[in-house]
Amino acid sequence: MSDRTHVLLWTDSTDSYLKAIAAAGLSDRVIVEGVSRKETPSSDQLARTEVLMAAAVPPGMLPAMPKLRWAQAMTAGVEGWFALPDLPPDLTLTCARGTHRESMPENILGALFHVSKPYAAAAENQKRGKWVHTVAQPLTGKTLGILGLGAIGEEVARLATALNMRVIGTRRRPAAMANVASVLPPEQTDEVLAQSDFVLVLLPATPQTDNFINAARLSAMKPTAWLLNFGRGHVIKDDDLVAAVKARKIAGAVLDVFRQEPLPAEHPFWRTDGILVLPHIGGPHPQRDRFVAGLFVENLDRYLRGAPLKEVVDRAAGY
Repeated sequence: MSDRTHVLLWTDSTDSYLKAIAAAGLSDRVIVEGVSRKETPSSDQLARTEVLMAAAVPPGMLPAMPKLRWAQAMTAGVEGWFALPDLPPDLTLTCARGTHRESMPENILGALFHVSKPYAAAAENQKRGKWVHTVAQPLTGKTLGILGLGAIGEEVARLATALNMRVIGTRRRPAAMANVASVLPPEQTDEVLAQSDFVLVLLPATPQTDNFINAARLSAMKPTAWLLNFGRGHVIKDDDLVAAVKARKIAGAVLDVFRQEPLPAEHPFWRTDGILVLPHIGGPHPQRDRFVAGLFVENLDRYLRGAPLKEVVDRAAGY
């Protein structure tokens, strides 16, 4: 049927998406084509695509899609899309915001336990057959400051509150949130830093957040506080963080995201005592495609009905 919407899935595994489309009863309303990331869609495929789902696209691809009306990014961050010199101004772009709600909060809790409990040290001592009595530091009563109280921050706050932690944080548009004692605008970030025993960074990569965590903001933190970055690597001014940790201006840092990934072997993060390098484990999940497929198909149904899409990217804000 000529009136069916052409959908292009530019991803290595399409099974979850095809199953979700079928389960939603949309199969007879769309024509779906799948292309692996190692392949380039043909000119014919580009010419007929109205809906695109992809992790990222190279320059030159989007202008070659004259019928494209909506693109679904498979990731929460869309800085790669904004870096395109030819991103069509009228293209609706949605992101996968919220699809990390299960994996990332659990990994963030893991980081909190890692820095407060002596399990890592005990594992190292066991290798040497060495008994070292250590007192675990409690999380109860400590303050967790979250910079960027979005969907992930909301879930982390719920879990942290269950551990009897106090949660405060910043949000671009401050409003009361469950399990958060105080929600402040970004302009009051230093107030959050000064109160927090753990600072969790969940900020997106935008021109406004580049090098946001710098020497001045690190100096606003408690010398006993830990920095946890699960947002974007560009938010951290790398040299300033290394200097702050070496000088014991803060207790240390757990980093899951970096300006360049994989992190180059010569980067000082690897060799700085007090900095833990995680290989971007925060968001990945064995069922990741299923989560993204759920959002994509809900949006596909909305698109076909002419209803507003979910997780539309705010181009002015950059995410």
